[in-house]
Amino acid sequence: MVFVPISDANPLRTIRFQWVTAALIVFNVVVFVLEHVEPGASRAASFAMVPKELFGVQIFGGNAQGPFDTVAVPEGLTLLTYMFLHGDIFHLFSNMLFLWVFGDNVEDAMGHTKFLVFFVLCGIVGGLAHAALQPASKMPLIGASGAVAGVIGAYLLLHPRVLVWVLAFRFIPLKIPAALVLGVWVLTQFIMVFVTQTEPEQVAWWAHLGGLATGALLIVIFRRPGVPLLDRGLQTVRAA
Repeated sequence: MVFVPISDANPLRTIRFQWVTAALIVFNVVVFVLEHVEPGASRAASFAMVPKELFGVQIFGGNAQGPFDTVAVPEGLTLLTYMFLHGDIFHLFSNMLFLWVFGDNVEDAMGHTKFLVFFVLCGIVGGLAHAALQPASKMPLIGASGAVAGVIGAYLLLHPRVLVWVLAFRFIPLKIPAALVLGVWVLTQFIMVFVTQTEPEQVAWWAHLGGLATGALLIVIFRRPGVPLLDRGLQTVRAA
């Protein structure tokens, strides 16, 4: 990761607090703890999305129980449940960090209820994009990356000029425009899709791209009336 975001200079304009963003983070953390601490943690495999199983049954009827499944979960439901599971603490932390830094302003732009719907839809489409491009895959898909990618796509359309504090190469503190921070992330996703397309890969790059495109589209539809795109009207202050 070239840039690790820490915070952005972008105050809330409509809502007082990003309740949905915070709730999503808390929920993901709680699920992670239960997933890795409880004796029945292996049941998490039942809630992961597996492309071969998803397309092997009727989407919202029945289930195709995989070799690691201990709970019978309708395969269509895994398009929702997969996004709240994470493989390790770094996987969880990176997703929640991006959600915390950028989710509040996206939630501010559309309101609490729409933001929750937005997040879920981005995750579902991200999962479908991954499954559609790898329909024979038996590898379980987990993680909020597709949904968080939707948040990134929306933020890029809303606030490309806002300055963001980052750690460049994880060590060097810099304050740079969001378009550079997130643009590098987006470019990386496209590059990795082609670099890894002929090799087994642990990262679901197509889920990221599917969520990203969905977020960019939905922000145009879901934003409050009068909320501008591309930081139109943003006043920048330059030091002498």
